[in-house]
Amino acid sequence: MTERTFKPGPDQSMAFREALGCFGTGVTVVTTSTSEGPSAITVNSFASVSLDPPLVLWCLAKESNRYGAFQAAQHYSIHVVAEDQQDLALRFARNGLDFSHADWSPDPKGRPQLSQCLARFDCTLSARHEAGDHLILVGEVEQVMYRTGKGLIFKRGQFGGFADLL
Repeated sequence: MTERTFKPGPDQSMAFREALGCFGTGVTVVTTSTSEGPSAITVNSFASVSLDPPLVLWCLAKESNRYGAFQAAQHYSIHVVAEDQQDLALRFARNGLDFSHADWSPDPKGRPQLSQCLARFDCTLSARHEAGDHLILVGEVEQVMYRTGKGLIFKRGQFGGFADLL
């Protein structure tokens, strides 16, 4: 493919999405508890914000059918997905209410905690920021779990792994 330059706008949304897809990201699953039970959403817009206080953020699409559950959530857990958990990430991308395929248990605040993830950040909502067609959710991290292993990567619409450098 040849190099392409354009000004982002409504008529260039697909090209803008393709350009953004050049940046590989990790894959996370965010979970919360709702009045209807546990809810999950697969997200790749996760980032650290601050060490002191410990803050992280993720972005929620306003058009998501899970927008209501997550924009109102005061407590949630962000799980960094391991390389061998692609099926888990795909299932929660399709259906955030079906936990039958997942090994999980609630924490004392009711947050569903998925097992075998590389890391987990248990958060209390700190701030919400409107940002175009997304909502930026900033969480204060109350507790962290992590382990060794390789993470699942998402780039240009595909999942993959991470090769070790020699």
